[in-house]
Amino acid sequence: KIVMFPNFWSVLYVFSLKPQASCRCVCSPGVCVCDLQEPSSKRVKPLSRVTSLASLIPPVKAAPLKRIGQTLQRSISFRSDCRPENTAPRPWGRQIAPSITKRRDSKLWSETFDLGLGHMLSSEEIKRQEAIFELSQGEQDLIEDLTLAKKAYRDPMLKLSIMSEHELNQIFGTLDSLIPLHEDLLSRLREARKQDGSTDHVGHILVDWLPCLETYNGYCSNQVAAKALLDHKKQDHRVHDFLQRCLESPFSRKLDLWSFLDIPRSRLVKYPLLLREILKHTPNEHPDRQHLHQAMNMIQSIVADINTQTGESECRYYKERLLYLESGQRDLLIDSSRILSCHGELKNNRGVKLHVFLFQDVLVVTRAITQNEQLCYQLHQQPIPVRDLEWEDLQDGEIRLGGSIRGAFSNSERTKNFFRVAFRSGGQLQMHCFQARDAFNKQQWLNCIRQAKEALGSTESDPQTAARCSDCSADASAECPQMDLTDLTLTPVKT
Repeated sequence: KIVMFPNFWSVLYVFSLKPQASCRCVCSPGVCVCDLQEPSSKRVKPLSRVTSLASLIPPVKAAPLKRIGQTLQRSISFRSDCRPENTAPRPWGRQIAPSITKRRDSKLWSETFDLGLGHMLSSEEIKRQEAIFELSQGEQDLIEDLTLAKKAYRDPMLKLSIMSEHELNQIFGTLDSLIPLHEDLLSRLREARKQDGSTDHVGHILVDWLPCLETYNGYCSNQVAAKALLDHKKQDHRVHDFLQRCLESPFSRKLDLWSFLDIPRSRLVKYPLLLREILKHTPNEHPDRQHLHQAMNMIQSIVADINTQTGESECRYYKERLLYLESGQRDLLIDSSRILSCHGELKNNRGVKLHVFLFQDVLVVTRAITQNEQLCYQLHQQPIPVRDLEWEDLQDGEIRLGGSIRGAFSNSERTKNFFRVAFRSGGQLQMHCFQARDAFNKQQWLNCIRQAKEALGSTESDPQTAARCSDCSADASAECPQMDLTDLTLTPVKT
């Protein structure tokens, strides 16, 4: 471009000026060379037609869940491979910007019905009505979540052929049969509710309905295999994309599919707590108290039975996935085990990741490997009989990592949370040092080992009364069910 100036002195004057603060070029007063631009002939896309930046960014794969949930997710740690970079375009439509998450509002009995009734009820009776209403409201929420899992996940994936019907049946199990079961209880509770919103008796309803929960046996026993298959199918980009879009939708409340599938188990173990709360606020002279006591005994027995069968199912599942390098590693104690006390990932003093199983009578140290697209566990050491097992809690810094030089300069954090197990074989003492993820995780392992050794003696007199910790695991979020009913789980919790 050529800019004409009045005379030669003007040119010198312009180029002798310092750049202005608002422009990096050298300009004369009132004249900016930068503003003199040629008109562009290029077509500019209107701003209104430009898609928002959020919609242009593909969804990011969430970190693989390492806890089967809060119990099962808690209980299983299946590897999820990273999503392939080059994936086929989604066949079900264009991307949309993330929407606002829909949250479920909590409701109280006193906020739902006429508050005028509260003036005629004692504070204890109001608490009783709140507990009964929580039981009813929980049934309604459960029905909505199970229906959502069926209509928003299972049916679309079947219709779009994202997964086969056989695979979906394996993952969702008998979920369809649970919906009418809880609809029946909700209907009975609403029929027992008076016009003013209060309920006098619920004990007889529960006594009559609770035997139906035996249906949960098949559903809960299938959860370990269902979680394994679901994690494997997530490696398929179509499955991953579909589940990711659902997770970003308002209806999911930021819950993934497994969270919905694990809701029935969570509800099952909550019934004893709900009944205990109702019973707590029911006067001794109330006619409903006897039925509530009966219902409490029934639900505890049902949960314990389902818990036992689920534990045995999980034990079989992992025994079938053990790989033996040599025939000498096979142990009759493994084959005869019906209880998996706990399992999870630990490291040895060289930092090697191991997957350790504490069965009823034997401790098995393995390495997780993938074989035929299935996660298996290859025995790393000879199985250790619990009867001969000795254990020791090591103080932080006591263990040396992989030799004197490495141990001398190792980070103090790497020498924390170790414990040692030892046993005698052929007159020789063999020891293994394991590192847990944190102090709580280590304490859980030590508790399970101690309980397994204590249970070994009682099994000789009465196998059914053996103390067990089938719901405890090597995960920092789980607790042993014998410690607190609140943390009772149906499957071990693992990372």
